[in-house]
Amino acid sequence: MSEASLERAHHEVLPAATPAQIDNAKFAMWLYLASEVVIFAILIAVYIVFRYNNPDVVHDIHEEVGIILVSINTFLLLASSWAMVMGLQQIQRGNQQGLIQWIGITAVLGTVFVALQYVEYNELGHLGLSLSTEFGMRFYAPTAFHGVHVIIGVLWALRVILRARKGYYTAQNYLGVEIFGLYWHFVDVVWILLFTVIYLV
Repeated sequence: MSEASLERAHHEVLPAATPAQIDNAKFAMWLYLASEVVIFAILIAVYIVFRYNNPDVVHDIHEEVGIILVSINTFLLLASSWAMVMGLQQIQRGNQQGLIQWIGITAVLGTVFVALQYVEYNELGHLGLSLSTEFGMRFYAPTAFHGVHVIIGVLWALRVILRARKGYYTAQNYLGVEIFGLYWHFVDVVWILLFTVIYLV
């Protein structure tokens, strides 16, 4: 195969998805997210029951740790969702470079979120809050599970960027970006709920 042929293959654009394929892909993602909602709901319910039965314990921990770091993290995740929306808008306008830049920002903000969560866990560890404590078990389960979802989202964002660099997405074919957006917004909404229930209430 000639160099010119290789170059064309490298930038080959996938055919636009049919309406049926779009509906099926979105339906599959919504089914997956629904299953994740069930898991998070159980983890959150377990924490709420513990919070109701041990209000003093939770209050003391909140006083010691504070919410400045986690508030910054929440802002970063909200900003990453905005960047995701901007990236989708760019590819809908046929702007591949704009998609790459905005999804890149989404990936960076997601990475910083995970890094700051690691810092928070270290601080909690210094306070003796481990998985062996009653609070630790109920705190780490939902927040760490969410953190894993963020890591998966960052890897997915990098895959979107890689495919965009190869020219896979166009103004007529951006289903992959849209599906990723559904996942990332879900991760964002779940964190808002966790932040409210675990840190603010």
